[in-house]
Amino acid sequence: MVSAIGLGIVFGIGKGMNVETAAEFEAASAPPLLDVFSNIIPSNPISAMANGDMLSIIFFAVLIGISILMVGKPAKGLVKSLELINEVILKMVTIIMNLAPYGVFALLTKAMAELGLDLIWSLLGYVAVLVGSLAFHFFITMMIVLKLFSGLSVKTFLAKMREVQIFAFSTSSSNATIPITLRTVTKRMGVNNSVASFTVPFGATINMDGTAIMQGTATIFIANIYGIDLGVTEYLTVILMSVLASIGTAGVPGVGLIMLSMVFAQVGLPIEGIGLILGVDRILDMLRTAVNVGGDAAVTAIVAKSENKMDVAIYNDPDAGAKDVFDGHIDEDNEREFSNVFSDGIMGSEYDDVDRR
Repeated sequence: MVSAIGLGIVFGIGKGMNVETAAEFEAASAPPLLDVFSNIIPSNPISAMANGDMLSIIFFAVLIGISILMVGKPAKGLVKSLELINEVILKMVTIIMNLAPYGVFALLTKAMAELGLDLIWSLLGYVAVLVGSLAFHFFITMMIVLKLFSGLSVKTFLAKMREVQIFAFSTSSSNATIPITLRTVTKRMGVNNSVASFTVPFGATINMDGTAIMQGTATIFIANIYGIDLGVTEYLTVILMSVLASIGTAGVPGVGLIMLSMVFAQVGLPIEGIGLILGVDRILDMLRTAVNVGGDAAVTAIVAKSENKMDVAIYNDPDAGAKDVFDGHIDEDNEREFSNVFSDGIMGSEYDDVDRR
């Protein structure tokens, strides 16, 4: 995330553009950093929702989640209701995303008519910086973390994750890739199913590092296009909001852009600026999904190794489980785990523990 912002600043992506609407847009003055953190705790959650104070809303949502977990089984009905609301909202987002290409075409046509090839070059710079940031994060940062905390072979990990990341690239969905990721870490890497069945779905829900990198890069790009200077306070806010927004991002195609609007609103950038990157976001969505699932698998391997829940001999065997993983079906154990996680929710397994205590 920090490297993405750093690369965006160094290369100055989006600078030199002369977007006509930029003259009409006045960025809101940034509040002091102390106020940003103190305002995270809402005095009125309903007011925060009405005003779009996303940090306060996320804080309230986390507090609700913790409270539901502490209540235990009696709150299961509320969890089911929230999951149903989530499904309805995601369906609404899907409808909007299906209509989005028509709006994107109109926006890009207007922008191209006004800016010509300058827009294409700026978009290419944005794509290059984002792809470079994603590659650096996965191949450098994540692999160093994997080696330091587990001692496992990086080369073996990358070889065994190749097909999973191709699948993630083609679907642009972390959730759709969960069964393949589960089978890869258990059958090919030797991770015990008791670890993998928790970390993989949990990671697909909150470990959206590729999405966070995109949000940071896009913020720098749009700020430069509109000629808005971001200070240290704004950069820290972008980092905080990108991480929190990526945690709340659903693992389905295109939703990262919806969360990006939250980041823009928090730092005072025009929401309509997202339209300038919509045209190239599909391919970038595929790339960041591949990074997301790679990070899920790396963390799973680290946790399993630290808990002695990994068969290292299977991990080091280049041919272990290759046929079991990609034979076109889901085995009964993983299918049962997959169904349990999504029928009861990530927190569902805690209900019985709460009752027993």
